[in-house]
Order: sequence, then structure tokens, then C-alpha cells
Amino acid sequence: MTEREYNECVDLHSDNVFRFIVRNLRHTEDARDVVQTAFEKLWVNRESVDSSRSKSYLFTVAYHQMIDHIRKNKRVQLKEPGQDSQPVTHQPHPQLQKVLHEALDRLGDTQRSLVLLKDYEGYSYEEIAQITSLNLSQVKVYLHRARIQLKNYLVKPENVI
Repeated sequence: MTEREYNECVDLHSDNVFRFIVRNLRHTEDARDVVQTAFEKLWVNRESVDSSRSKSYLFTVAYHQMIDHIRKNKRVQLKEPGQDSQPVTHQPHPQLQKVLHEALDRLGDTQRSLVLLKDYEGYSYEEIAQITSLNLSQVKVYLHRARIQLKNYLVKPENVI
């Protein structure tokens, strides 16, 4: 990968990678750190990364960095009590967004990541398996169970808008 191809990769994929990570971590600054590390690893390994596979490489590295970050934060809480994360974006339908975020928050980390990769980012099952280091069957089963959980939560009368 050349320097020009790397810069194009940054322009094309930085927003998608950031959006995926921030939806999982729910903290803007932590997501920025994870994404920056992913792009740094891409730069360091640019000679061995094919530019046509750069998006998959980025999501794989970012996903693994995010998992490492989550594990590290479970051991050590660096946030001060009462400190809230910054809002990520402003959406036109806050009630709908709130219900969807609550539904996603009810999922486990793996299931939430799979839903975001498949339904938000549009990856195929095979690509998701490669990114998450799960086998294809696990991806399909976990995603199916996650969608059932989402459906059951979203169709409750108190959650219907």
C-alpha cells in the first residue's frame, strides 16, 4: 500500500470505523483512541496490507483493539464518578434512537458487535467471521439470537413509539 492509498483509505473508512467503535464503547474519547491505534497499525503494516483489503483489515484491528480496551477497563476504572460520556451525534428522532440504543445495550458485547457489523456496516457473514475471529456458524447463530432479542424488546407495547 502506498502513501496515497493509505490517505485514501483514511478518507474513505475513518468515519465508518469510528461509528462502529463508538457505538460499542459508548464513549467518544475512548473510541478515538481505538480508531487512531487501528490506523497507526495500518500505517506500520502498510507494506504487507493489500489496499483492496484495507477496510477489512481496519475493522479487524479496530475490533480487536476495542476488545482489548473493554477488557482493560473492566479491570481498571479510570473514569471519575458522575462523569458522563459525550453525546456522539444528534439525530432527528431522539425517542426512536433512545429505544434502539436501549435495545442494543441489552445485547452482549459480541452480539452487539455482530449486529453493528452486519446491519449497520453491511459486512457479509464471512467478513464478520474474519473480523471477529469467530467461525461462520457462530456468527450466524449469535446474530440470529441477537435479532430475536432485539425483536422481542422492540415489540413490547411500552417500547413501541
